[in-house]
Amino acid sequence: MLTAFILTLMACGGPLNSDTDPTNEDEELNGEQTYEPLCEEPAEIRCQDSLIADLSLQDEISEGTITNTQDGEDWVTHVDATAGGFMNASQNPFLYMKFTDDGLEKVELDDESALESMEWHLSARRYVVRVNSGTSGPSCVGAAALLNDQYENVTTVPENLSFYSDDFYTESCDIIPDSYGLGDPQVVLVNWWSYESCVKTTLTPFLIELENGRVVKLIVEEYYASGQSDCNDNGSRGDESGNLKIRWSFL
Repeated sequence: MLTAFILTLMACGGPLNSDTDPTNEDEELNGEQTYEPLCEEPAEIRCQDSLIADLSLQDEISEGTITNTQDGEDWVTHVDATAGGFMNASQNPFLYMKFTDDGLEKVELDDESALESMEWHLSARRYVVRVNSGTSGPSCVGAAALLNDQYENVTTVPENLSFYSDDFYTESCDIIPDSYGLGDPQVVLVNWWSYESCVKTTLTPFLIELENGRVVKLIVEEYYASGQSDCNDNGSRGDESGNLKIRWSFL
């Protein structure tokens, strides 16, 4: 049985729900599973002014694209989170996304509008992937890293698992940076990557609890359009960074 470990995440995310059961008591309705919404109204974002300044949020919509293909029960989604390249990322917006039965879809929002929207679940710019909750957004999307498991082995939500929101500001609204010295926020999904001369994918599986009660399992397989395996094995930088390959499915 998987356990809710999460020593690392307790430093970078606030708990949303414990002992979560994503289904209603009436688990099936007309043969289909039903879900209990976790929140229905947007919440106020703590430290919003600092968020806008520290993450250089923009008033334009990302030009990045999303493509989906099916691989058995999984979706394989390619996300263009290049944001104009490393040197220009701070002048480019995040790309906003939501999980649907038809794939991971782009939500046409600029950064400032996203601060008031519950329509998105994840946002990405380069290697920074935010969830819509806590200090990132007004919804209640939560995440949990399953540090000691493998994606293919995750078939159910572990008992007593806690989901965490983004929580990368102190009480005085000072940003809590990631541990790699790159100056980016310590988001709850930070464990998908590590940095040693290149962005390595850790292949850590995550569970994402959506505001509608559904749960997604996902893993980030690639950050580079080519050369990810050389980066992971040898520390050699790949080509065309910021091209995320995400494998996921609903549980």
